[in-house]
Amino acid sequence: MDQRPELGTFLRSRRARLRPEDIGLVTYGGRRRVPGLRREELAQLAGVSVGYYTRLEQGQSPNASDAVLDAVARVLRLTDTERAHLHSLARKKPRARRRVRPEQVRQGVRLMIDAFGDVPALVIGRTGDILCWNRMAHALLAGHVGFDAPGRTGERPNVARLVFLDPHTRELYADWRQKARATVEDLRMTAARHPDDPRFAELVGDLTLHSPEFATLWAAQDVRPCLRQTREFRHPLVGSLTLANELLDLTYDDGQRVSVFNAEPGSPSHTALRLLADLASAAPVTRPETAAVD
Repeated sequence: MDQRPELGTFLRSRRARLRPEDIGLVTYGGRRRVPGLRREELAQLAGVSVGYYTRLEQGQSPNASDAVLDAVARVLRLTDTERAHLHSLARKKPRARRRVRPEQVRQGVRLMIDAFGDVPALVIGRTGDILCWNRMAHALLAGHVGFDAPGRTGERPNVARLVFLDPHTRELYADWRQKARATVEDLRMTAARHPDDPRFAELVGDLTLHSPEFATLWAAQDVRPCLRQTREFRHPLVGSLTLANELLDLTYDDGQRVSVFNAEPGSPSHTALRLLADLASAAPVTRPETAAVD
């Protein structure tokens, strides 16, 4: 994805959410032509010229210093996550699209996922494709999808597509809107780190076309990583569950993450998870046959 329009759109969205009085500027009435801060107001408060800030917003200042970016972030009252996102957008120079090989999971990682046993665990690729899962993650998140689906390149379940386009997944999350917002915020951050991966543009374009809810959330320009959260589930087989979800980066695997779900020991959710484990172990499973990377 070309970072130049992304940078400008992000900065304009952050300017629009601030009112002059929020940061101590005095206004003297009259109708303002743009919502939020004007470019010249932001430039003045950040200590740069209007021309320089305009070029930055247009993606024409690839060598902007950290001091300038931090000054702009301070005026816009960006969170730490948004500040990091701004630096990522400003630093990434557009490059020619490269051919991207289908993601594979190392054999050691695959064995680790299986070793979680009755704890739901899966591996998520950089664009949100589910690369492998154990029988419990499959039973919890997408029992209506073939267990071997992650092994079929081009047909892999994708987290964002499931959330926005799959009616079973929409029913699964008790607070679907919160899950949808978190999915988009995480996807936008990840896409900014990999501007030369054409799969992001394809994914975003497809979801924008088929989901108005995704299009609205994507246009908001909000960013936040998915690291840990507690989710309420309404599972079709075992009912309500409250599960803690941890996402762990696989440092040497180019953006892949392990996602693990746990219930509080002794809780009703823990009992429901054990029941789901019994149901999953009783169901016949075809193991996916995929090429693993050593």
